[in-house]
Amino acid sequence: MVSLKELSFSFLAFLCLLPCDLADYQGEALYALKQSLHASSGQLLDWNPNMVNPCTWSNVMCDSSSNVVSLTLSSMGLSGSISTKVGTLKTLTTLSLQGNRITGKIPQELGNLSSLTNLNLEKNRLTDEIPSSLGNLKNLKYLTLSHNNLSGTIPDSLASLDNLINLQLSSNQLSGQVPQQLFQISQYNFSGNELSCGGDIHHPCAADGNGTGSSNKTKVGVIVGVVGGLVGILLLGGLLFFMCKSRITGYRREVYVDVAGEVDRTIAFGQLKRFSYRELQVATDNFNEKNVLGQGGFGKVYKGVLGDNTKVAVKRLTDYESPGGDAAFQREVEMISVAVHRNLLRLIGFCTTPTERLLVYPFMQNLSVAYRLRELKPGEAVVEWPRRKQIALGTARGLEYLHEHCNPKIIHRDVKAANVLLDEDFEAVVGDFGLAKLVDVRKTNVTTQVRGTMGHIAPEYLSTGKSSERTDVFGYGIMLLELVTGQRAIDFSRLEEEDDVLLLDHVKKLQREKRLDAIVDKNLNKVYDIQEVEMMIQVALLCTQSSPEERPAMSDVVRMLEGEGLAARWEEWQNVEVTRRQEYERLQRRFDWGDDSIHNLDAIELSGGR
Repeated sequence: MVSLKELSFSFLAFLCLLPCDLADYQGEALYALKQSLHASSGQLLDWNPNMVNPCTWSNVMCDSSSNVVSLTLSSMGLSGSISTKVGTLKTLTTLSLQGNRITGKIPQELGNLSSLTNLNLEKNRLTDEIPSSLGNLKNLKYLTLSHNNLSGTIPDSLASLDNLINLQLSSNQLSGQVPQQLFQISQYNFSGNELSCGGDIHHPCAADGNGTGSSNKTKVGVIVGVVGGLVGILLLGGLLFFMCKSRITGYRREVYVDVAGEVDRTIAFGQLKRFSYRELQVATDNFNEKNVLGQGGFGKVYKGVLGDNTKVAVKRLTDYESPGGDAAFQREVEMISVAVHRNLLRLIGFCTTPTERLLVYPFMQNLSVAYRLRELKPGEAVVEWPRRKQIALGTARGLEYLHEHCNPKIIHRDVKAANVLLDEDFEAVVGDFGLAKLVDVRKTNVTTQVRGTMGHIAPEYLSTGKSSERTDVFGYGIMLLELVTGQRAIDFSRLEEEDDVLLLDHVKKLQREKRLDAIVDKNLNKVYDIQEVEMMIQVALLCTQSSPEERPAMSDVVRMLEGEGLAARWEEWQNVEVTRRQEYERLQRRFDWGDDSIHNLDAIELSGGR
C-alpha cells in the first residue's frame, strides 16, 4: 500500500522532472497576462505564481508534454492590456480573449506564436494598428479582430497567410486598400470601416466616413433579440424602446439577426447617430407634406435640414405597428450595418420613440433615376446617355457587393429605377433596403412572402416565392430597359396601340424587328451611341431570361458592361432564343385553325401524341 506521504512526494518529484524553464516561462507569461488584464480578486484564483506548472490552472489547456496549447478568457469583464509576454507561449494554438474591455495595442510579440491557428480578440477596445507581425503566423486559420477601435491599414503581410480561412475585421476604424489576396479567403468581413476593396476608386467597401461622425462622438448601438421572428423590446426608464443608448461610451451593442430561420448572427450597428424626435420634427418642418420626397410600402420620405445645415432624407415608418412595419425598420438598419459601399445608400442615424421609427440618410441631390427619367420639372436637364451608362455600371457594382462581398449575402428584392438614387455627381446609389433579405450562404434561395413591384419581379419569384440573387438580376435587367427607354416597366397606355403592356416584351419585339431607334428614350434627341445602346439592351435581355440559372451573376454583368465577355454570351443566348421562338411559333400554328375549329376540343385532343 502506497502512503499519502509517498504519493505527495512522487507528485513533487514529477514536478521537478519537468523542464524548469518550461514550467517557469509558461507560468510567468500567463501570470503576467492576468496582471496586465486587471483580473479581479475573484477571477483566476488558481493562477498562483508560486505554482509554476500552469497546466492545472483554469481556462488553460496543455498537451501531453505539458505545453500550453489553449487559453480562453472570453466574456470575463477583463480590462487592461495584453501582456507582451504572451508572445513567449510558442506552443499556443488558440488564444481567445473576446468579449472583454481590453484596451491598448495588439502586441507585436503575438507574431511569435508560430503554432497559433485561432486568434480571437473580438469585441474589445483595442486601438492602434494591426501589427504586421501577425503575417508570421503561418498556421493561422481564424483571425477575428472585429468590433474594436483598430485604425490604420490592413497589413499586406496578412495576404501571405496561406492557411487563413476566416478573417473578421468589421466595425473598426481601418482605412486604405484591402490587399486583393484576402478576397480569396473563404469567409471575410471588412464592413464598418473606411476601406477600399478594389484596385480603383470604383470598388470601395466602406463609405468615406466624412459624414459618419468622428472618433470622439458617442457611439450608439442597440440590442435586439430575434427569436422565432419576434423582436424583444428593451425596458428603459419605464418606456419600451426598440433601441437604447450604450451605457459606456465606445461600447457597441449589437443586433441579433435570425438568418433564414436557422442560426443567429451578430451584426454591429457601427457608428450611427441617434437623433431626438424633436430634432427631426424641426428638420422636416413638422413632417410637412411639401417636403415629401417619396412614399414607399412602410411610410414616407421627407427632405430635412439639420441644425448644422446638413440636408438629409428622413424615412418615417408611419405604420410600423402594422404587420411587417417594425420588421422593416429592423431590416433596414441590419442591411445598412452590413453593406457599406459607395454605390449603396449610407445610413446616418435613426430615431425611436414608443410611437415612432425614423431612419436618417444623406439627401441625394438628384433624387432617383425614376424621377430623372419620367418626372422632370420644366427646365430640368435630361440625363444624358454617358450618365445613363455610368448609372448602369454603378448600380451593378452595388448589387455585386451585396451578392458577392457581404457575409451573409443580401438580396435586395425590389431593384428598380425608383430605388436607385443619384448623388450630386449622378453616381448611382442603391437604396431602400426595406424589402431586403439576409441570406445564409449555405442556401441557394429563400422562400418568403413575395414582395416587390409588378413588372420588376422575376417569374420564378412570383410562381414559387423563392428569391435568390438571380431575382435581383432580373429586376436589374428591367431597370436597364428603363434607362434605355425612359419608360415604366408596365404601361397600359400601350394597349391603345395593340402593343405589349410589359416593357420587357415591348423591347424584345422591337429588338427582333431590329428597330433599336424606336426603343431609345426620345428625350435623348438621338444623342447617343447606337452600339452602346445595343450592348445595354443585350445585357438587359440576358439578365431577364425566364430561367434564373441562365441569368448572369452581377459580377458577370459588371464585366459585360465594361466590355468583357458580352459577345460570346449574347451569341449563345441568340441561338437558344431562336430555337425557343421557332418552337413557340410551331405551337401557335398548331392551334391556330380559325374561329370555328379553335373550339373543337376533340380535334385538339386528337392532334396530340398517340
